[in-house]
Amino acid sequence: MAKTPFKPFPIAPPLAASDFSDKAKEALMELDATMFQWHRKLAKGELTGRLLAETGLDLEPALFHGLMAVMRITHGVGRDQRQEPTVGLLAEEMSIDPSRASRIASDLIGRGYIERAAAQDDGRKSVLLLTKKGRAAFDTIRDLRWAHMVDMFSDWSEADIERFSDLMGRYVVGVLGVRQEEA
Repeated sequence: MAKTPFKPFPIAPPLAASDFSDKAKEALMELDATMFQWHRKLAKGELTGRLLAETGLDLEPALFHGLMAVMRITHGVGRDQRQEPTVGLLAEEMSIDPSRASRIASDLIGRGYIERAAAQDDGRKSVLLLTKKGRAAFDTIRDLRWAHMVDMFSDWSEADIERFSDLMGRYVVGVLGVRQEEA
């Protein structure tokens, strides 16, 4: 097993009192430290910023996340169904206030990545639509991201990739289950 270069916190009392073996406790503490580092880099926009720098697109991380949010809403990713993106849905998807979402939408419109249009079901409602430039930006970022992913996993065995995917999926379902119980 590869050791992470990140120093974990001291062991938490609930983990110390658990029935896990010392080896499992150590592994969980290392996982916690690694997940913290990964989340910190993601939250600060470092990972996204590096990816965007390689593309040459005129997008900073907040605008990139806005563009991706419009794509997710449009295609129903993580939702029960596809919807026409509005500024309100953009705010919800990005977990930001509507005024911030409005500024992001305006910046994306100004740069030609999305456009405003009338909703199909209610001409008084404004929706956000991807332009050709926006779709091309998405394709560029998607392809570069996957090129990096393919390179990163190139020396993993098929079994390791399948196992990692399974374990990560189980981890996320567990985290989501905890969140649902707290709500």
